[in-house]
Amino acid sequence: MSDDRERAAALAQAVELREQGRAGPAREQLMELAERYPRDAEIAYQTAWAHDVLGLEREAVPFYERALGGAGLSPEDRHGAFLGLGSTHRVLGSYGEAVRILRLGLEEFPHDPALQAFLAMALYNEGEGREAVRLLLRTLTATSSDRRVQDYRRAIEHYADDLDGVPAPS
Repeated sequence: MSDDRERAAALAQAVELREQGRAGPAREQLMELAERYPRDAEIAYQTAWAHDVLGLEREAVPFYERALGGAGLSPEDRHGAFLGLGSTHRVLGSYGEAVRILRLGLEEFPHDPALQAFLAMALYNEGEGREAVRLLLRTLTATSSDRRVQDYRRAIEHYADDLDGVPAPS
């Protein structure tokens, strides 16, 4: 029982350091925790996040993968891990892998606008500009509370599927 309390306290302290902008010391503590608890998905996720904050994307990848492969992440953290891993692969130029991960995230979190936005960026990087714009337009109409966007929602959604707007033959 005391080991669980120690783990929780150490993890909370590391997360607090990161939230205070002290990512370096947070990363050091999280690396120690990750070594001590190699199967702990929550620690892996927080360790990945600390690496990302420091611009150490390549080092973050295995921790994100460990987090997603493990059990025990809250839905919010699982969502964050998909977003973080997909975004990290995109930053590293692994666009196809970014698309794959973000689509997996959308299987678990359908219609999530943040995952859709990052997927659109990765699709653009993959040369799939048409699909990226379609996705962004659909996300815009689904999430915008702007009156004008909603007034034109049907038209925007129609043109999202018909971006060339080729008129029908007379």
